Amino acid sequence: MRTFQHLVAALLAVSVPAFSQPNQLAEVERDEGYVLLFDGNSLDGWDGDPGLWSVRDGSIVGSSDSRPVDTNTFLIYRESFDNFVLRLEVRLRNGNSGIQFRSEHLPGPGWIVRGYQADLSYAGARSAWGNFYEERGRGRSLMATEDEGWRRAKDIVVHQGWNRYEIRAEGNRVRLTLNGKVTFEGTDDRTKAGIVAIQLHAGPAMQVECRSIRIRPL
Repeated sequence: MRTFQHLVAALLAVSVPAFSQPNQLAEVERDEGYVLLFDGNSLDGWDGDPGLWSVRDGSIVGSSDSRPVDTNTFLIYRESFDNFVLRLEVRLRNGNSGIQFRSEHLPGPGWIVRGYQADLSYAGARSAWGNFYEERGRGRSLMATEDEGWRRAKDIVVHQGWNRYEIRAEGNRVRLTLNGKVTFEGTDDRTKAGIVAIQLHAGPAMQVECRSIRIRPL
């Protein structure tokens, strides 16, 4: 298994354009109009529970190790987006997380979000990497089967390592690409614009990290 994971990582390094350094745009991305949403040093532009979110070694870190979370909570980027390509690197130590997009920050205490999610989790046969999910909505029913994305993603996920997610939302079309492989592509008319956010899931202590978060408006 270890050899296989190393092979996957090597193939990804060849097939997916690499950063010169994390949290910097490649020259081709600058030319295409990408902008960074995370500067690698601070949470400027983001809003979340300061007891759960921090910046460490050039990554946004969400961790519930020191404090249990009884409701899914989020780190929210304060700007709204409609049509875009969003790219980032994400590493999940354990548990369940996701990248919200075209989502809504719900009123009330805490940082609670509803809307579309590029899912990621370790849960055996119920794992969710590559899935298209709706938080506080229709759940996995947006896909043809409840494991549509995971079936495509399970052989390419770098477990406990960095994975590259791309989310493309244009009109009513959504496409999720993980480590260079399309895991979901379909249409939905419920939401055409909204916020971007990172999920920290309720339940056992978990940790998620994100870096090199950049977006290109379409």
